[in-house]
Amino acid sequence: MIDLESNSRHPFLASLGERVRMLRARRGMTRRAVAQAAQVSERHLANLEAGSGNASILILLQVAQALNCSVVELLGDMTTSSPEWLLIRELLGGRNEAQLQRVRTSIADMFAAQGDEAARFRRIALVGLRGAGKSTLGKRLADDLAWPFVELSREIEKYAGCNITEIHSLYGANAYRRYEKRALEETVHAYKEVVIATPGGLVSEASTFNETLSQCFTVWLKALPEDHLSRVAAQGDMRPMAGSVEALEDLKRILDGRSAFYAKADMVFDTSAQPLEESFVELRRQIRGALKLSL
Repeated sequence: MIDLESNSRHPFLASLGERVRMLRARRGMTRRAVAQAAQVSERHLANLEAGSGNASILILLQVAQALNCSVVELLGDMTTSSPEWLLIRELLGGRNEAQLQRVRTSIADMFAAQGDEAARFRRIALVGLRGAGKSTLGKRLADDLAWPFVELSREIEKYAGCNITEIHSLYGANAYRRYEKRALEETVHAYKEVVIATPGGLVSEASTFNETLSQCFTVWLKALPEDHLSRVAAQGDMRPMAGSVEALEDLKRILDGRSAFYAKADMVFDTSAQPLEESFVELRRQIRGALKLSL
């Protein structure tokens, strides 16, 4: 029996709060932005993240435990829609990350058309947070390969007919994600050879990131949090520093929330390890080696 009187310390609520914080960081949203979008008070959201949310969720947990199922199965989602889904979910339960990755890649191979792997290696997608060097190194890499260079954010703006900030303010985050997926799909369809600089939050939408991994040779350009901030500021954009003395901590939380996804890339390259020119030379060498292109 769950003691509802002591729910503020219940581990289920604590883990629920942690997941909310992780999802918020992964999407790069402030607590205020999430509260406004959800139409709840910021204080209520803060309590939820602290593990002292409404005790009614614990009643659902108690019923689920009585039925020997998860809360997800009680509420219903795609994995509860058929016996096959339930059987697949049961097979995957308890597997470690390496095993799950093998399953994911096997499924992707199963549904990929013949010859797609060769095409994938002719499209390079750079992922990572702003300030990692995706635009700067991506453009130089594209010039070196004599391939087109596509800044996916600019393509998103073309489809939406307004800039990124306006998309979020006028239509919301869900609309932005739809434009982002469409821009990626159109870019993949339009170019047989291309270097793509992707928005930092692309990994937040699983379907879009799956598309990226299956259609492109993906490279995570990673950097120290301090370098991310200083590079963005050096480009004249002071927004990450404006109005918040906790900008660096916020960025670290976002990076923590996304790193496990970025790490699914085919290659990881540290742009904080050396200056720009040396970074480009080494990135060029590694990519040409991985794609078996002549130097």
